[in-house]
Amino acid sequence: MLSLNRVSKFYKVGIFGGKELAAVRDVSFDVNEGEVVSLIGESGSGKTTIGKMILKLIEISRGSITCEGMDVATIRGGSVKSYYRHVQGVFQDPFSSYNPIFKADRVFSMIRSEYFPDTARSEWSDKIDGVLRAVSLEPDQVLNKYPHQLSGGQLQRLLVARALLLDLKFLVADEIISMLDASTRIDVLNLLAELKGRGMGILFITHDLSLGNYISEKTVILRRGVVVEMGATDKVFGNPTHPYTKVLISSVPQLHRKWADIEAEIKAHGGDDSGSCLFHQAYPPTAGVSAPDAPTLVKVEDDHFVGCFDLGQGICQVA
Repeated sequence: MLSLNRVSKFYKVGIFGGKELAAVRDVSFDVNEGEVVSLIGESGSGKTTIGKMILKLIEISRGSITCEGMDVATIRGGSVKSYYRHVQGVFQDPFSSYNPIFKADRVFSMIRSEYFPDTARSEWSDKIDGVLRAVSLEPDQVLNKYPHQLSGGQLQRLLVARALLLDLKFLVADEIISMLDASTRIDVLNLLAELKGRGMGILFITHDLSLGNYISEKTVILRRGVVVEMGATDKVFGNPTHPYTKVLISSVPQLHRKWADIEAEIKAHGGDDSGSCLFHQAYPPTAGVSAPDAPTLVKVEDDHFVGCFDLGQGICQVA
């Protein structure tokens, strides 16, 4: 349904923009219908940048993003509105998505004015009631309320309900539960699982491995804007191959183990393993493969791929 093919994003930095910073480099993965893909990485790894490129909030520097065969970068003018009918995003801080001087349900009136101007008031009210109940909200408890009168979880579910009013096929969920309390998190996660069951494709952006492991069928591990490991979630978590993935998984607190033992494992896995790198074994510098033809990942097993082990650079040094 949605496909990223060697997508890169560069920013001009330094005095007069004389230098170039690679925020995302050669990222490729697919999100299919009814599939949740977790994009996992530390802060600054490029996760949100990828989400913004999918949502056309920032331009792609290189590569392509296609949605149902259409190149997203070529969508212009009135076609953008049609694109947003099918592709929407929900972000980390629900409070920043609302204007505090307007009631929270104004997000619904904006959708009506843009996409359903000819819909009768009674029919529209029925639609609102339906989508609110679909996200476990009681209409009389959230409608005509200001953002400060609602909880973060209620506001987040209102944004999901807004998306459901459209013919939504793909959702970018960027850290949408990181600011919610534990009791609300599971409600939002279960809601995403329900949306997946309806056939919606979801890119679940997070730095929390446990959440990604819980909700997704496929996992993409991102480091410094580069995919270092990718595949079926059970294989990435059950057989982590890249040293960075091992560090991430080892860093998850475990009550039955002493932190000193975990730190020793992290140190053991955190070094430069380029000498035994599976990627360099498959594509040595002498192989004569050069960009843009050079692959970015090597197959470890079925539905499990790993990138360069050069933790110092985070990118393959194949010429």
